[in-house]
Amino acid sequence: MEGQESKFYKELKGADPFFVMAGPNVIQSQDHIFKMCRQIKHITDSVGVKLVFKSSFDKANRTSAKSFRGPGVDEGLKVLRAAKTTFDVPIITDIHEIYQAEPVSQVADIIQVPAFLCRQTDLLVAAGNTGKVISIKKGQFCAASVMRNSADKIRGTGNPNVCVCERGTMFGYSDLVVDPRNLVWMRDANCPVLADVTHSLQQPAGRAIGDGGVASGGLRDMIPSIARTCVAVGVDGIFMEIHDDPTTSPVDAPTQWPLRNFKPLLEELVSIAKVSKGKQAFDIDLSPAGDDFQP
Repeated sequence: MEGQESKFYKELKGADPFFVMAGPNVIQSQDHIFKMCRQIKHITDSVGVKLVFKSSFDKANRTSAKSFRGPGVDEGLKVLRAAKTTFDVPIITDIHEIYQAEPVSQVADIIQVPAFLCRQTDLLVAAGNTGKVISIKKGQFCAASVMRNSADKIRGTGNPNVCVCERGTMFGYSDLVVDPRNLVWMRDANCPVLADVTHSLQQPAGRAIGDGGVASGGLRDMIPSIARTCVAVGVDGIFMEIHDDPTTSPVDAPTQWPLRNFKPLLEELVSIAKVSKGKQAFDIDLSPAGDDFQP
């Protein structure tokens, strides 16, 4: 039998006009996390948007085995717990392995299932069994309709607290596109629909590096366009990776949004969302417009 929605989940669903999940891609140090959390929370509070702070303790799906991954689960959770306590913010972080679900649930308010793993039943069940809010990113290789099944795997554990997140679809081998139709079609999952507006601008394995290998590139300058589109269509939450010095980020540097530009973009997105009717179905009238029609 499906359980009850948590108070926190209801707060996310009721966020007006949307909530924001934001933070640096990966934990670099506690000092850096504290600086970012303090600054980001100050901005979201000033704009009047609910914040869930985001950072990862391990980036297990890096393009190269030589790439920086983060401090690992034990040290990473200590840092996230400290930030949560110090700044009184809810936390979202991702898991890659079944064993990580339980310890992460002791710190995180939202457990994120990465896009590459969105169909991994055992991982989804382990996440669902924690009772936490679960955010599932749509795989770059998946149709929007797949997310109904992924969400149902969470609900099958008795946990109704689930969200689904768009993060682009593969277009060729080294590019992603954001199809706004997916933001509507994913509503079929009967849960909040989120938009990852930074990862959606990745160019997977699209950047040559010095040793002859490749890394992911990105189109940072297009982040505002994608974000504006998503809030106009009517998403329930926005996911953004923010960095105070984006070009030095050890992970996904080309798609980290600058902290200096976060507030003006967020203010614009709130303005767009408040005038948009994107969450409302349009009542299309297909009856003939006869001579008595008054435009």
